[in-house]
Amino acid sequence: MEQRGSGARDGTEQAWRALGGDPALTARISYGGPPGLLPARLPVMELARATVAVCALAAAELAARRDGGPVPAVRVDDGAVATAFLSERRLRIDGRAPASFAPLSRFWPTADGWVRTHANYPHHRARLLRALDLPATAGVPEAGAALADRRAEEIEETVHAAGGLAVAARSPEEWAAHPQGVAVAAHPLLTLEALDGPGTPGAAAPPRLLPATAGGVTLPAAGLRVLDLTRVIAGPVATRTLALLGADVLRIDAPQLPESQDAHSDTGFGKRSTALDLGSRTGRAAFEELLADADVVVTGYRPGALDRFGLTPEALAARRPGLVVARLSAWGDDGPWAGRRGFDSLVQVATGIAVVEAGPGSGDAPGSAGGARPGGTPGALPAQALDHGTGYLLAAAVLRALTERTRTGGSFLATLALARTARWLTHGLAPADPADDDAGHDPAPHLRETDSPLGRLRYALPPVTFDGSPATWATPPGRLSADAPVWR
Repeated sequence: MEQRGSGARDGTEQAWRALGGDPALTARISYGGPPGLLPARLPVMELARATVAVCALAAAELAARRDGGPVPAVRVDDGAVATAFLSERRLRIDGRAPASFAPLSRFWPTADGWVRTHANYPHHRARLLRALDLPATAGVPEAGAALADRRAEEIEETVHAAGGLAVAARSPEEWAAHPQGVAVAAHPLLTLEALDGPGTPGAAAPPRLLPATAGGVTLPAAGLRVLDLTRVIAGPVATRTLALLGADVLRIDAPQLPESQDAHSDTGFGKRSTALDLGSRTGRAAFEELLADADVVVTGYRPGALDRFGLTPEALAARRPGLVVARLSAWGDDGPWAGRRGFDSLVQVATGIAVVEAGPGSGDAPGSAGGARPGGTPGALPAQALDHGTGYLLAAAVLRALTERTRTGGSFLATLALARTARWLTHGLAPADPADDDAGHDPAPHLRETDSPLGRLRYALPPVTFDGSPATWATPPGRLSADAPVWR
């Protein structure tokens, strides 16, 4: 496999340093594949390549730690990476493309700029319409008329107050001056830290060695148990990757919250899925039984949303010493927007990515939240790269924590946010090289088909590859919440 230039290693080395990995191990990575994929003004392909590379290297490192051999060679193929970063778009279910963005999830022109809304879930759609004083039957024309004469930031705050999602389009400079942008800039790409020690509850757990499988190849995460409390793309991509690597991953959803079966058909490979009401006595008891034997808990809800159930990282580690907790949010753990809901598309708009990626014919940039609006619309990345990239970083952080746990013992906390990944894309990576549109790229070599309880699936193969890695997942996705809340 041919080597990429220094840019490929720069992004990988930055991410690997953030994970606390041995810098020398990045020499185990080789790069190849077709050029010009995921073309954008920002270095999207570099982000995608680097996040997959460190995830694969963290998996290889853990495999070596288990089996006592050298760290296996890691291979990163741009074709596989680009296909995986579009996995939700490549998926087919009995030939059908899954449901995508709802009609009210889009950019809207406002009196002074642009705003983007997210209304894919029924309750978010209802809250958006209520904030705009529109009936539940209202559609695009009515919503557009209600938004056209209002200021973008006024819409942002009004919809947020109603529990909905709308974000004003800002330039990178406006985001840098925004209090939440300032809060995000004060943090690194990710943090990975011990939960045991001075000032933390309980004594540090002893090192926990992972036994090798006699007579065969051991997958890095074989025998590990992962509780997956995540939704949409980023968190499920992380846990889908842990399932690929051998972990028993049990996704837990609240029965009262709607979720997309189509989304789970993409990210549910290798996992099982159950529903637990953590506010009920029986649901909480079932969760505690699962926690007692868990190695990892991954959460993807807003900061503080799970605290009332006793699910702070510190409380989880106190009840299960040696636990690895991985926590993901949209906007980060502090700042005025820490408690706000968010999705990849909205983080792109707030952080200035949509302005940078504005297409031809829309002026130098789309209207910002505080300026006059030109005729064109803001742009978007060629993939939901903040979601996918953060997902692979999240999996890498878990794998690195598991490796460190075998050496030092203790419990660990990994903290990531889509807004932190957005800042890395806009400020931390080298500018993108000019690239042609990747419409000519054939993803077929990186797609497979399988039968499943949902029908015949065409899906993207995992891009995380190293010597001895599995080619695909052991099981296809099933129906949401169809499994019992027990470990295998």
